[in-house]
Parts: sequence; structure tokens; C-alpha cells
Amino acid sequence: MCMVGAAGTVAVYNELRLEGVPDMGYHPLADPPTGEICVRGKTLFTGYYKNAELTREAIKDGWFHTGDIGQIHPNGVVKIIDRKKNLINLSQGEYVALEYLENVYSIAPIVENIWVHGDSFKSMLVAVVVPHEESTKKWAYSKGHTGSFSQLCSLDQLHDYVLSELHCVADKKKLRGFEYIKGVILDHRPFDMERDLVTATLKKRRNKLRQNFQVEIDELYGKLAAGRR
Repeated sequence: MCMVGAAGTVAVYNELRLEGVPDMGYHPLADPPTGEICVRGKTLFTGYYKNAELTREAIKDGWFHTGDIGQIHPNGVVKIIDRKKNLINLSQGEYVALEYLENVYSIAPIVENIWVHGDSFKSMLVAVVVPHEESTKKWAYSKGHTGSFSQLCSLDQLHDYVLSELHCVADKKKLRGFEYIKGVILDHRPFDMERDLVTATLKKRRNKLRQNFQVEIDELYGKLAAGRR
């Protein structure tokens, strides 16, 4: 059972090491050790065909930086748990660039901040959205809704409106079908350092965001699978 979800162990004639990614909270000296998987050895490719720039970016001091975040267990098993470049593939095999989509969806006036989540065992993308407070209150006033900002964020009608605005952006930018957000979680609180959701430079800590919203994400996927909003 320890091999379930694992990539196996290091192959003969190859070396593997983990390089820390502090912005994402991954450290080789943690327990268990985590970090970007770097590989070197005689069986490794020498570079990308006619692309010296990409080769220099990927291979440093003989180590190939895979972009995969790995976790090494005491028995030597390596598990891939994340992507440094935030490129994930959905269950149907389509690759999705999460940061790119966040930049695209951020142009919606109702969006103050957004974190897009995908799972290789799921076929759909979901997102946690921090609505723009002033835009939200203007929408609420036009629809006859009252209450605090946090109360407004709990309204099903606001969830529907935010999702429709995201779909309008996706249509405008001609995103592919699997890049559309299928469900949203609204949070009235900003992604902040107090909850360890962003770094000092306000970069998203994607693993911390996932841990913080895991319960809501699981519930949302359950609703989507059942054909509900």
C-alpha cells in the first residue's frame, strides 16, 4: 500500500535530490523531506533539441530541475505532490496552467483575488474567489440584498453571479472548455499572511490554500458530481 500514488524509487545509475522551494513551504530537511525533484546521471538527456535557453533553465550544474515537487518517505519511495510551475493535468489528461488562468480571471470586476484549483483525479476546475467588496455591495443593492460583506458572500445568488462573470471572461478570452471554472467558493477575507496563505511578497502559497479550503473543495466537488451548483 505504501506504493499507492508513488512514482517508485530512484533508478539505478541516477541520483535524485530535493531542492527547497520556500515560497511554497517545501523544505528538504522537513519530515518527510519535500522539495523540487532534481535528477542527474548518465541516462539523463543532455538538453532540449535546438533550444539552448530552455536547456540552461532546466539543467543547472548537471542537475535536471523537473518542476515536480516530491516527497521522499523513509523506505525510499518518492511521491509527487505538487508542481513548482503550477502546471497540472486533469483526469482526462489535459494540462492546465493555473497561474495563467488566475491572471485571466482576475480581470473580472467582481474579483478581488482568485485561486484556481485543479486535481489530477478530477475533470473540472474550481476556484476560491475573494469578491471585490464595493462591486459586491453595488450588485447587492441592485438586487435588493442587504447585510454585511461576509453575509453577502454566503448568498447562493452571489455565487451564481460570480460564476457567470467568470464564464463571461472565459468566453471573451476564448478559453478551452476544460479551463472554465465549474464551481466557486467565496471568502470575504483576503488571502493574508496571518493565515499563512501568501508570502511576504504576496505570492500565493498554493499548498497552504489547498489545506485551508480542503473541506469546502471536497464539498463543492461532491455537489458538482451530483449535478448541483
